[in-house]
Amino acid sequence: MSEGICGVDEDMKAIAYTRTGDSSVLDLVEREVPSPGLGEVRVRVAVSGVNPTDWKSREGSRRMAFDEVVPNQDGAGTVDAVGDGVADLAVGDRVWLFLAQHGSPSGTAQEYTVVPAARAVRLPVGADFALGASLGVPAMTAHRALTVHEFGPSRLTPGALEGRAVLVAGGAGAVGHAAIQLAVWAGAAVIATVSSDEKAVLARAAGAQHVVRYTDDDAVEQIRALAPKGIDQIVEVAPAANADLDLQVIANHGSIAYYANEGGDAFTLPVQPSFARNVRMQGVLVYTVGEAAWRAAAEDITAALQDGALPVGEGAGLPLTWFPLAETARAHDAVQAGTVGKVLIDVSGEGH
Repeated sequence: MSEGICGVDEDMKAIAYTRTGDSSVLDLVEREVPSPGLGEVRVRVAVSGVNPTDWKSREGSRRMAFDEVVPNQDGAGTVDAVGDGVADLAVGDRVWLFLAQHGSPSGTAQEYTVVPAARAVRLPVGADFALGASLGVPAMTAHRALTVHEFGPSRLTPGALEGRAVLVAGGAGAVGHAAIQLAVWAGAAVIATVSSDEKAVLARAAGAQHVVRYTDDDAVEQIRALAPKGIDQIVEVAPAANADLDLQVIANHGSIAYYANEGGDAFTLPVQPSFARNVRMQGVLVYTVGEAAWRAAAEDITAALQDGALPVGEGAGLPLTWFPLAETARAHDAVQAGTVGKVLIDVSGEGH
């Protein structure tokens, strides 16, 4: 094992919980710095990203699999130790992390975390840790949603979605933001739906060529006018609320990829219109799509990063809200309350 700047005998600060519940179960604790095992790397975390699944897991959406859990799946930092069998990463590499806490008790809400090397991806020059920590679950979900169409593409590259019309529901959310950016990078014509003028500004800043308020009585007509041949691919955050609209604007052989249950836990589609258009309904959960899909997403997202296609911040359509590590509970509460944009935790305390 190659050791870096931190000895394994030192202690580190971490946020942990030993029982599910509201954010008050999160405690600031000190733990020994872990050592990476076979195929793993240790990362000095600079920024931790918070997703809805982080607070939902903490609240008890499923039974705790470990006696103690350090939350948060996403983050970014610097590799400071490398376990045996790791050839593609080295001490000093700047990386973004995804699914750090998936199948593990140890997420990114701590100063050092150990992850499988495949879940630590090099950050290109010019991509900072805030950007890196904003990727993970949102960007990989967006990538999957854009690559499940019956007639491809299965990978995103510049031009891969040329000639396609993509509708992104909830264009001001973290997944919606990434979906807009990736679809535009891949050459699609992108329409985003939002609920307010303020969110419309964010969706346009992300790159959407057209924005429609889904609360408008004529939202369907507006979308049909913008895409008279129909929408080829829909990235859907609220299938229960939007199923009727989606079916009215979808093209023949169109795909509706849904990744959340905002607006209700069940939806229905009229049978005849949906099968007449050969509509594909595709559920998307990044935690269970498998390693091949993770690898494809990580590679394509990194390529988009290298092209400067995934900026964050209010000017890029994704406002950032920051908390220090000691206030991780407030960060979880902010995400649960629906804070627009991305909630980040400044783990290193080095500013942002």
